[in-house]
Amino acid sequence: MNYLTSQLLTKEEIEIIIKQLNNDSKSWEDGKKTAGSHASKVKNNLQLNRGSETSKKCSQLIIKKIQSNPLIKSFALPKTIHGIMFTKSLKKMKYGRHIDNPFMSTGRSDLSFTISLTDKSSYIGGELIIEELNDEKEFKLNAGEIVIYPSTHLHSVKEVGEGERLVCVGWIESYVKSIEEREYLFDLDAGARGLLAKNGRSDELDLIFKSYSNLLRLLGN
Repeated sequence: MNYLTSQLLTKEEIEIIIKQLNNDSKSWEDGKKTAGSHASKVKNNLQLNRGSETSKKCSQLIIKKIQSNPLIKSFALPKTIHGIMFTKSLKKMKYGRHIDNPFMSTGRSDLSFTISLTDKSSYIGGELIIEELNDEKEFKLNAGEIVIYPSTHLHSVKEVGEGERLVCVGWIESYVKSIEEREYLFDLDAGARGLLAKNGRSDELDLIFKSYSNLLRLLGN
């Protein structure tokens, strides 16, 4: 399972974030400022200055929500949640095909995430495209929904035809670098928790939880 989509923010939380972003119009700037040399050539959007008080305050809310989400914690095994940015794409803006930097000043990028702050019905275009070897996946999210995917994949954002696409993006440095190993651990954890909910604790289930914990200890860094 390379991708995870989940509802992360409540309607009230979205309203709080959007209000703060709209009230800080002076902190919005050209998105090229934080892009690498290659990505800057294909990046056309606006982003909130990461040094602004608004960005710092809203970023802390996002980090807390991710850290407290059991499904995301099981899937991503987050060691550090970093590089959070709030970006805005207006009509005719897009972000061309690119790959995220493997190492940033804030941490290693094992997983990338996008959280939509505007509902998918409020703008035309703006789909997130993630490329695989022989296929590509397209994501357009409901308000408050998050998609988490491997930072190793080429991806892009289609041109916005009408409306405004407002999102929060960021990266996760995981305790486990390998995509495959994270998937094994996620499946093992999900299966064990499902059995616990269905049948309660047992000696056999204790052995599964023991194996999961020791595998995480072995594979983690």
